[in-house]
Amino acid sequence: MFIKSRLLLAGAASLLTLIACSSNDTPQGAAPAKDAVAATVNGTPISERLVGLMLKQRPDPASAESRSALIDSLAMQLIVTQEAVKKGLDKAPEVSDRIELNRQSILIEAFVQDYLKNSSISDDTLKAEYEKIKAQTTGTEYKARHILVEQEAQARDIIARLKKNPKAFEALAKERSKDQGSKGSGGDLGWFDPHRMVPEFGAAVAKLAKGKFTEEPVKSQFGYHVILLEDSRPQQVQPLEQIKPALTQQIQQQNLKKVFDEMKAKAKIEIVQAPAPVSAPTQEAKPAEAPKK
Repeated sequence: MFIKSRLLLAGAASLLTLIACSSNDTPQGAAPAKDAVAATVNGTPISERLVGLMLKQRPDPASAESRSALIDSLAMQLIVTQEAVKKGLDKAPEVSDRIELNRQSILIEAFVQDYLKNSSISDDTLKAEYEKIKAQTTGTEYKARHILVEQEAQARDIIARLKKNPKAFEALAKERSKDQGSKGSGGDLGWFDPHRMVPEFGAAVAKLAKGKFTEEPVKSQFGYHVILLEDSRPQQVQPLEQIKPALTQQIQQQNLKKVFDEMKAKAKIEIVQAPAPVSAPTQEAKPAEAPKK
């Protein structure tokens, strides 16, 4: 429920999630011959290349049983596809549109993979970006514990006990807290940025002095909190080596967005106004019939 918030860099953006397989998925050993065929269905080949691609995604790619089952599945898939084409289903607008969307998605994925393969991020670029992050890192982070309960009366009872024995906080957290993520460690939340907590919690922590606990229950959407502040410090930036993969990915994302923006700026895009919706035909008004005598 609560996040232990050291400085976290932005993860991969949606552009990078287009990548279905990483470079580590490259199969080891000799690649199949360019036109090698694993099977044919009504004269249409199933290539060894396709079989190899699908096998990479299986937990036991080297087993004969896995290969046989996969080829059987691909053969059945091809049989149904052939029948669908015979019926002309691939020409139906809603089907052909979906086929085109899938084609575009695969090509976008290929473009992104090719870009990442052929663009490297230098150590100087990483260091410069890291220094920029350090310069922008301000504020305070806190190390605290909390006890979360459902009722205000429960929180007040815990506070009363702590006033008698402040050292009982960890034991009370293990006994009474309903936060399963922290109760086992005596309510310990580690170091966190208060802005990553629910507002009421973050505001309460920021007001506490070191070693003090909240003497009034702190109400949030999760229930009622009793909070103990153990320490505070200026926000820390993790060493470059620890965040290097995430930082590299972030810079790649930024560079890739620039490439896409440039491509869009050079493209000729014409928005065609959608036709007005056709309204239902209105019936002509008929003269009222004279009442029958």
